[in-house]
Amino acid sequence: MRKRYLIPLIYIIFLMLPIYWLVNMSFKTTNEILGGFTLYPHQLTLSNYVTIFTDPSWYMGYVNSITYVVMNTVLSVLVALPAAYAFSRYRFLGDKHLFFWLLSNRMAPAAVFALPFLQLYSAVGLFDTHLAVALAHTLFNIPLAVWILEGFMSGVPKELDETAYVDGYPFWKFFIRIFIPTIAAGIGVAAFFCFMFSWVELLLAKTLTAVAAKPIAAAMTKTASTSGYELGLLAAAGVLTIVPGAFVIYFVRNYIAKGFALGRV
Repeated sequence: MRKRYLIPLIYIIFLMLPIYWLVNMSFKTTNEILGGFTLYPHQLTLSNYVTIFTDPSWYMGYVNSITYVVMNTVLSVLVALPAAYAFSRYRFLGDKHLFFWLLSNRMAPAAVFALPFLQLYSAVGLFDTHLAVALAHTLFNIPLAVWILEGFMSGVPKELDETAYVDGYPFWKFFIRIFIPTIAAGIGVAAFFCFMFSWVELLLAKTLTAVAAKPIAAAMTKTASTSGYELGLLAAAGVLTIVPGAFVIYFVRNYIAKGFALGRV
């Protein structure tokens, strides 16, 4: 029995090692990091975290990132819900081609759209706003959310819709009170993937912002100086960057488990 768990344990340790090393570095000074290999901080310091939480150019990067990520996640799921319902319940001319076209947008690299988005948002006055990044990310997240939700909705019998119609439910009331709770696991999975993509996407976020909506990724690039990079500060910023994703995984973990079991993910 012990040998049975040995390999999974080694694998988990292997996966957690980079995270431990990042946390370890975040409590060191840059001089100690460059001074040699140490398994733990010899001179433990909180100055890196103090800098991040007291310097507006640092903590506002996190606020900006969380703001546009939440906006994008909510917008993507709200738009994807009726679209996925249409694909799962109705057959119309070109429906399969349209569904594939949505997915083809998701396949394109973000770099292809960076310049068009930059010119468009500069022209309409959306450059350097949270909405600009949120809308840009919907180009990738809405197709993904539609694909995920369509798989869950197709698994719900159409008799549920017909029964609600016979019982006199208006469509909006049926959709909100009955149908959405039925596919809650799918919504959780879709929201998780939308959040994570928007959180880790850097190119569009940096291209479409300058000062007011600058993400944390842009702040992390300013640690270079004549003496090199402030490695301890970068490590602390990296640790704090992991935290939002960890919270999201914790709160939607049950939905994710159900989602991978029931949906076509």
